[in-house]
Amino acid sequence: MKLILTLSCPDRPGIVHAVSGFLFAEEANIVEASQLNDASTGLFFMRVKFECPSDTRPRDVEERFASVSNDFAMQAKFSIADRPMPTVIMVSQIGHCLNDLLFRHRSGLLPIDIRAIVSNHRDFYQLAASYDLPFHYIPVTSANKPEAEQKLLDIFQAEGAELLVLARYMQVLSNGLCQRLSGQVINIHHSFLPSFKGARPYQQAFDRGVKLIGATAHYVTADLDEGPIIEQGVERVDHAMDPATLTAIGRDTENVVLARAVKWHAEHRILLNGYKTVVFQ
Repeated sequence: MKLILTLSCPDRPGIVHAVSGFLFAEEANIVEASQLNDASTGLFFMRVKFECPSDTRPRDVEERFASVSNDFAMQAKFSIADRPMPTVIMVSQIGHCLNDLLFRHRSGLLPIDIRAIVSNHRDFYQLAASYDLPFHYIPVTSANKPEAEQKLLDIFQAEGAELLVLARYMQVLSNGLCQRLSGQVINIHHSFLPSFKGARPYQQAFDRGVKLIGATAHYVTADLDEGPIIEQGVERVDHAMDPATLTAIGRDTENVVLARAVKWHAEHRILLNGYKTVVFQ
C-alpha cells in the first residue's frame, strides 16, 4: 500500500529526521519527497509518498504519528495514494472546461472519480449522459439560493465527494457554503480579473489591445475570485487576432490550467500557506 503524508508546521531543526525516522520504524519505503522552508512565514511544508506493508491501516499509521505531530505542532494528513478522488463538477452554459475534464478523465489523465455534474442550466445533460454520469439541474435565483445550495451540498455529501470543481459555473457561492467546503472547491477564471469584469471579457481585451491573455485556477473563498491561487497560464496574442481567436486561445488556456489544478489537488500536492499555496509538482 502507498500512502501520502502532507504536513506543515513551524520551521525548526529535526523535522525531516523525525518524519523519516518514523517511516523507517514503520518499515516504509519513501518513493517521493518534497519540502519547503518558507523564510517569510517561518513555516515548513512537506509531502512524502511512501510504500508500507500491505496489511498497514492508514488510520493506525496516523494515530502512531500523533506523537511526532504533537512534538512539532504539525498539521498533518495521511491519504491513500493513487486513489481517484471523488469529485462533483459544476457548470453553467459555457462547456469547454467541463468537456475537457470529462475527456481527460476518460483518457486516464486525471486521478479523479467524477460522481455527478450539477448545473443551473440544462444545456449539458446530454453530454453528461454520454459519459454515463448523473446530471442534476438546480436552477438558482435570488429567492431560492439557500435551497439550491442545500441541494448541492446534499448531492456532494451523498456522493461522498471530496472535491467540487467550478468548471465555468457562473454563480457566486455563499459565504456559508465557501466556509463549509473550505479547501475543497476549485474555480477557474480568465486572468483579466479585475481589469475586465462582466460580460464579454475577451471583447474588452481586444478593445484594449492586450498582448497577453491567461487563466487562473484558485480555491474558492468568501472573497470573490481572491482565493489562494493554485495555477496560472498565459499566452501571447497580437493585433492580428480578432475577439473570436482571443476567446479560443483563452478557453484552451483555461482548460489546461484547470486540469493541472484538479490533478495536483487530487494527488495531494497542494498545501495552504496563508493566502498562498505551496504546490509540490
